[in-house]
Amino acid sequence: MRRAEYSRMSEETKISCMLNLDGTGKAEVKTGVGFLDHLLTLFTFHSGFDLTLNAEGDIYVDDHHTVEDVGIVLGTALDKALGDRLGINRYGFFLLPMDETLARVVCDISGRPYLVLEAAFTREMIGDLATENLKELLKSLANKAGLTLHIDILRGENNHHMAEAIFKALGRALGEAVKVTSDRNPSTKGLID
Repeated sequence: MRRAEYSRMSEETKISCMLNLDGTGKAEVKTGVGFLDHLLTLFTFHSGFDLTLNAEGDIYVDDHHTVEDVGIVLGTALDKALGDRLGINRYGFFLLPMDETLARVVCDISGRPYLVLEAAFTREMIGDLATENLKELLKSLANKAGLTLHIDILRGENNHHMAEAIFKALGRALGEAVKVTSDRNPSTKGLID
């Protein structure tokens, strides 16, 4: 079973995570940032992973440390759960329409972290989550899991819909990329690093 547990404690946050790549889409997420919980629940449902994530952070300061560190923990757990990556699709993509919004997420489990995020949010906050911190979460996730991520909002007006569409499409793309479809290494180099 491709499953990992990971915990991280700093002066700013205390986060524990259990991730099962071969799950049923079940999420138990408590970060203290309500809209972040919502986005991670959407991501989990659409990926088909199981995720249990609990975070305590200095949200009395703001949401930045908690959101960024959740990305670090989730990315590390994903990296551990993937193991040797033998037989995975490696690549995944998804176009997701949500009312007026159209999101595109393309990913490569390449071992070479890189994030491109093109999303013109017009609000500073969505609920209790600063929109600028969405990039911090995605960057931390990509860095720790060794993902190349290209995320684009091709159309969109409602910032809530735009954020939701990103995390639903990310779940779908990663769910496709982690599927085991062969018994070979998914790189002509013979390894992913």
